Amino acid sequence: MTDLATRVDAPRAPLLRRAAPALLGYAAVRALGLLVLAAWSAARGKSAYTVLTARWDSLWYTRVAGLGYGYEVRLPNGDVHSNLAFFPLLPWLERLGHALTPLSYADAGFVVSLLASLAAAAGIFAVADRVYGPRVGLCAVLLWAVLPVGIVQSMAYSESLFTALAAWSLYAVLTGRWVSAGALAALAGLTRPVGVAVVAAVWTAGVVSFVRERGTQHTPGAHHHERTPVRRRALGMLLAPLGAAGYVLWVGHRTGRGPLGYLDVQAGWRNGFDGGYAFARFVADKFTSFPSALAGLGLIAGVSLLIWLYVTGVRGRQPVTLLVYTGVVLALALCASSYFGSKPRLLMPAFPVLLPLAGALARLRASRSALVIAGLAVVAAVYGAFWLNGSGPP
Repeated sequence: MTDLATRVDAPRAPLLRRAAPALLGYAAVRALGLLVLAAWSAARGKSAYTVLTARWDSLWYTRVAGLGYGYEVRLPNGDVHSNLAFFPLLPWLERLGHALTPLSYADAGFVVSLLASLAAAAGIFAVADRVYGPRVGLCAVLLWAVLPVGIVQSMAYSESLFTALAAWSLYAVLTGRWVSAGALAALAGLTRPVGVAVVAAVWTAGVVSFVRERGTQHTPGAHHHERTPVRRRALGMLLAPLGAAGYVLWVGHRTGRGPLGYLDVQAGWRNGFDGGYAFARFVADKFTSFPSALAGLGLIAGVSLLIWLYVTGVRGRQPVTLLVYTGVVLALALCASSYFGSKPRLLMPAFPVLLPLAGALARLRASRSALVIAGLAVVAAVYGAFWLNGSGPP
């Protein structure tokens, strides 16, 4: 399947049953990462659980959960770090978990992350299975699990929650469930700024669907009985931007700076969109000395690989929904002037970019693909432990 057209399938097992091997494999990879992190942290006299739940952005989310918005830190250079930069869905869930259970806000955030990571894995499988079949779905989930910064999927961060909502919204579009797609897109928009990528995907798919339907109306002999009701599609498209737009407008009202107030908040964190200029300068600066030049070459290779995989998806006629979503995620991550060390985790939600690799892996013999995944899982576990015990996020 290469577009949004309806596909006639033979009867298959329920989706979650087909996804079971992928979820078990995903859980095994994540368990390995946590075990290696625990051992590495213990050897350094640190708490792995503290690293996962009470450092960096995790602290900002728990402060929002416990104290609400309004907290800010003024740095000596004049920058203002406001917690208004953090979207509210994860803190809301942390507050709910704290209210309903004995868990602290940090504990609730960790539980939400673990559950959301499984939901994200299931959503990634659902999308890949819908487009390419269950074997590619299995490989896509495992590749997402063994990303070098995959340990973030187990942190009290919002990446797993966002990816889960985004993946299931995309799946809803692919299967014609427009109201569900819009509602999930709205929730994704309450999770991270990159929620606009899900909105763009839903809207693009909706417009394409309208155009195609209009074309069939003028095609002799065309069948119209399988068309999606216009009202459901329109409702889904209307719901999609409500989360992101609602929060951004609320921040503008809260700060008294109007619709662009959220951009001012991000500017206080030195975050902005400059078309990749700052990132290009950051890479270029790596070539001022020999040791750092190797890092510069690695960055160029990594960005080139991402672009090549995206172009491969275009040439392979991935559904327009996935192409738009992935393109926006890549553009926002690579062309933002944010902290450059955070870019790998900002790219994590762009899971459709892994589908060409998943297809290649799926074509290998099962023993070889298992060996590849096992090797990558070990490397990712060791790197994740090293990373979090060193510079780590944000």
